Amino acid sequence: MTSDLKYMQIALRLAARSLGNVEPNPAVGAVIVKKGKVISTGRHKKFGGLHAEINALENCRKQGANPRGATMYVTLEPCCHYGKTGPCTDAIIKAKLSKVVVATIDPSKHANGKGVRLLRKAGIKVDIGLCQNDAKILNAPFLKFAKTGKTWVTLKWAQSADGFLARTDKKRWISNIKSRTDAHKIRRRVGAVLVGINTVLKDDPLLTPMPNYGKKPVRIVLDNDLRIPLNCRLLATAKNVPVLILTQVKTLKLRSKKAKQIIGTGAELLGFPDKTKSNLKFILNHLAKLGIQHLLVEGGPIVIGSFLKEKFADEIIVYVSPKILDSAGAARMTRGQEKLTGDMRLHCLNVQLINSDLRVSGFTKNGLRYAGISGGKL
Repeated sequence: MTSDLKYMQIALRLAARSLGNVEPNPAVGAVIVKKGKVISTGRHKKFGGLHAEINALENCRKQGANPRGATMYVTLEPCCHYGKTGPCTDAIIKAKLSKVVVATIDPSKHANGKGVRLLRKAGIKVDIGLCQNDAKILNAPFLKFAKTGKTWVTLKWAQSADGFLARTDKKRWISNIKSRTDAHKIRRRVGAVLVGINTVLKDDPLLTPMPNYGKKPVRIVLDNDLRIPLNCRLLATAKNVPVLILTQVKTLKLRSKKAKQIIGTGAELLGFPDKTKSNLKFILNHLAKLGIQHLLVEGGPIVIGSFLKEKFADEIIVYVSPKILDSAGAARMTRGQEKLTGDMRLHCLNVQLINSDLRVSGFTKNGLRYAGISGGKL
């Protein structure tokens, strides 16, 4: 392993620690090296907080180290604009670093190579592309939205070894507690969580990340006939955490009294026109207009199958339990996939053992392209 690779991998691990705390910003890590030694590190810790590069430079000063002539390894192109904080490029130039190694370019309109050009103009050497795919995988939802204005879609479910997503006995869970804790970390990363009405009727979920702190995603329910119970936990908490119910325009007219009762709980109703070819495309366009970068779909096999059929999925995460439910199983995963044609291969595959569960995740072909990962084209 080269020294450059080692330092960039440290920066990537730092960035990964910030997932769930910085969104919709990207998770970024930075490492400053001088004379072959790491003299400082930094990461973007929370949305609205200092960027990784600034934190790394600040830590230099706190530790009494001089960054002049040093090399910075950073997982994303340093910003050159004024947002919630000042430009990182200005701070890097002022610190008189001699070199910056950037994993990947920030495709946002206010960046897209501008930061690199400013650094080079100031006489700082800039190398681009070290661990580029790893950096893109880390911030794929941000990159897709920055380039296209479209929402990244992650499908997530837990299933038994024989393919069931639910059970008919009195036991509730299929996956183990560590898998469920991991799933809550994913919820904390996203801007919205979506389920179908059948999930609401069966499980009465809250759809918020646990433990109950920090930002909460918008909770979305696909409910064509407004069957959502007025006493469900989603509506009971709608004034504190946003709830959006997608239904048909004609349903809003036919069930106007129920619609008014739902609005009274604090939830928002969104009707799609009767001639809409795809209610999924309709809601994804709506989320993009709201600036929501990342949607997590936690529905049953019908909802998941619909996203797969219409090729809206960018990423898939599956928790596979070793349990065989047999007659105690319900909602077999294949139920929503009868109309799918052809096979599907996951890219950037990641397989982990979480106690007894197997966690399998990867990008679809669309996700690979939207993230700009080598081998995928837009």
